Amino acid sequence: MLRNRKDGKIISDADDIKSDLSTDFLSSEKLLKIKPAKVDSTDMNAYSNVMDRLRSTFSSGKTKDIKFRKKQLEAMLKMYEENRDEICSVLDADLRRPKQEAIVFEIDVMTNEILHLLAHMDEWSTPTKPTKGLANLFDEVLVYKEPYGVVLVIGAWNYPIQLSLVPMAAAIAAGNCVVLKPSEVSSHSEKFLIEKIPKYLDNDCYQVIAGGAEETTELLRNQFDYIFYTGSGRVGQIVYTAATKYMTPVTLELGGKSPCYVDDSVDIGRSVRRILWGKNSNAGQTCISPDYILCTKEVEKKLVEEFKAVIKEWYGDDVQKSPDYARIATDGHFKRLTTFLTNGTIAAGGKYDPVDRFIEPTLLIDLNPSDPALQEEIFGPIMPIVTVNDVHDAIDYINARDKPLSMYIFTNNTKDKSLMIASTSAGAICVNDTVQHFASNIPFGGVGPSGMGKYHGKNSFDTFTHEKGCLEKSINFFVEKLGDARYPPYSDWKESYLTSLMKFRNYWKVPYFSQIVMFCLGIAATVLYQKYGKSN
Repeated sequence: MLRNRKDGKIISDADDIKSDLSTDFLSSEKLLKIKPAKVDSTDMNAYSNVMDRLRSTFSSGKTKDIKFRKKQLEAMLKMYEENRDEICSVLDADLRRPKQEAIVFEIDVMTNEILHLLAHMDEWSTPTKPTKGLANLFDEVLVYKEPYGVVLVIGAWNYPIQLSLVPMAAAIAAGNCVVLKPSEVSSHSEKFLIEKIPKYLDNDCYQVIAGGAEETTELLRNQFDYIFYTGSGRVGQIVYTAATKYMTPVTLELGGKSPCYVDDSVDIGRSVRRILWGKNSNAGQTCISPDYILCTKEVEKKLVEEFKAVIKEWYGDDVQKSPDYARIATDGHFKRLTTFLTNGTIAAGGKYDPVDRFIEPTLLIDLNPSDPALQEEIFGPIMPIVTVNDVHDAIDYINARDKPLSMYIFTNNTKDKSLMIASTSAGAICVNDTVQHFASNIPFGGVGPSGMGKYHGKNSFDTFTHEKGCLEKSINFFVEKLGDARYPPYSDWKESYLTSLMKFRNYWKVPYFSQIVMFCLGIAATVLYQKYGKSN
């Protein structure tokens, strides 16, 4: 969507690949200089009032109550159930998302994440007891799970509901108050969240802020206790910079060029189906979609032929007429993607329609290493193929680039699979499939330029939870005598005793070990008193 800036220039709401922020916000220089934001005083006061309201609520302890948190998560589930058709409709309006993709990638992911949180919240919220050393054998050692406070969740436009509400649900489960900033690029989804969340969730605890670059910049001037951002790397750097002013911890779910290695040991037909499903769902606008393929020249020929056959099977002779294929989100992103079509040779696909923002699933071969399609994250239905000699060549190619958010390995060769897993670094790895790891309860997050932090399952709860250690010591006579060697005057004997007391020992986990030791020490003390005490 285009809009007029105050200076009269026309800009796009989606000039960045995955950012839900406009180009004004993409200038880290502007943000770092902390220039006055283009937000009127009414808006600035509104944000201040929102923060004050949420901090007051959090200080009251309202969100720390487990029953309250569960009630809010159940209300979110109810929101999904009662508005299922509307969710599908807004996703269709924003991305022409097929209904099945809307249900599987948005509604089902959100629902299952909340159900998982509800099933384990009591367990995860309970203080844990770490292993104790000899020095703390008679002490109470606990780790309490406490919420950070008021957190900011910034969603993304490519999965505008799921990528907003999944982290928000985790923050609620952990006991935080939440400010949600959904993507303004997916405007129909944004409107849905703005209208529905206040109807289902407690407004004293959870707020939704609408707007674009100016509003987000102004939001980031506030002191949050945690920030969770999903989007592009360059905007992630800006969010990270803003967070450092208050030393605010962050999770950055970014992206990058996720490689897909395919060798000749696997069934090419099945592999292509799984690769294309991961690549072309949501028209390739997925942060973990396979970005490019690494294979030998012989495998490349087989992939091209199978690619053509699968596309025809799935979408018919005219992909544009298929109801099962999404569209590119914005004109700016569409224009950027079409420039990649001039790279290398189009081996399959290549058709596009700017009016409909349609780009056909496309394979590119014979590219130059300097081509933009091999340098930038594509984030669309265009798949370059890079030929390599063997698995070692593929590993070298991957390691010469930024660490990706995901890596895909298609092989039945156990040795090569193990070699690739051990010799490369990525946020996550999926073997013989694509994207599916997102729906698992394994940690999901990047490494290096592809992000920091992780979520999904227990990792989601832990992300928004501070683990507060607590040592509670007895002050009775016996415990005091065991530890009084720490006091001056010092001596060699005291030093040796304390060193022995603090030494790490890998004790067997014997039930009631501390009680048994206490009982034995009690007997020893009694014997010593009987032998030496009476004589005195």
